[in-house]
Amino acid sequence: MMSEHPDRTGKPGTGSAGTAEGGVRLQKLLSQAGVASRRASEQMITEGRVEVNGRPVLEMGVRVDPAVDKVHVDGTRVVVNREATYLLLNKPTGILCAMSDDQDRPCIGDYLGERQGRLFHVGRLDVNTEGLLLLTNDGELANRLMHPSYQVAKTYLAEVPGPVPKDLGRTLKNGIELDDGLAAIDGFRLVDVEQGRALVEVVLHEGRKHIVRRLLKAAGHPVQRLVRTAVGTVRLSNERPGAIRRLDGNEVGSLYKAVGM
Repeated sequence: MMSEHPDRTGKPGTGSAGTAEGGVRLQKLLSQAGVASRRASEQMITEGRVEVNGRPVLEMGVRVDPAVDKVHVDGTRVVVNREATYLLLNKPTGILCAMSDDQDRPCIGDYLGERQGRLFHVGRLDVNTEGLLLLTNDGELANRLMHPSYQVAKTYLAEVPGPVPKDLGRTLKNGIELDDGLAAIDGFRLVDVEQGRALVEVVLHEGRKHIVRRLLKAAGHPVQRLVRTAVGTVRLSNERPGAIRRLDGNEVGSLYKAVGM
């Protein structure tokens, strides 16, 4: 790991990351992480665009421990730990948000196979809610994403009985008093109206149980179908229900940024 006290040049002190024996050369690590070629990574370092553990690195030859040290390029965290896993699952409806179930009901662990022992889900979707669920073995990131103080936005598409009044979005943004207190959304958009039903997009950072369903029901529009489409800037694309894909570096970096990592 890098020494806690770099010298004035930005070079690490005598910690293991600064020695010839330990760690991986920073430019090699950036190249392996897909940031840029080794030569381009060296240029980024000399330009002062790379930080390790919050301190700029300005010289070649610095070594870091990918399992411990935190590397940022242009202010965005780079995943350098090859053991870290970040997945997106498009959870189907009717599937429990659990790795296993003692009643043998279908659950998300069924989709993970041998990987499930190393992963845990970030937050929950109830059994009848489908859509984006993040899975990782990065405990610090997961805890921050779930903590209400970081106010990470979640985006949902809800199918409700229509038509909906023009002021529904304003009503939800102003807040509705529920049995456990006032709740409000951050964003609202009417997506579609057809044959007595409406499709609305709701954005909120609230984490209370069934909050989207409870809010819309209290507003007079009980949810008939609910899909989470995004967490922060990470979005579903064309994944079929049950499909799993790895997050790319930009997506992981955006999650780190959202929670101040």
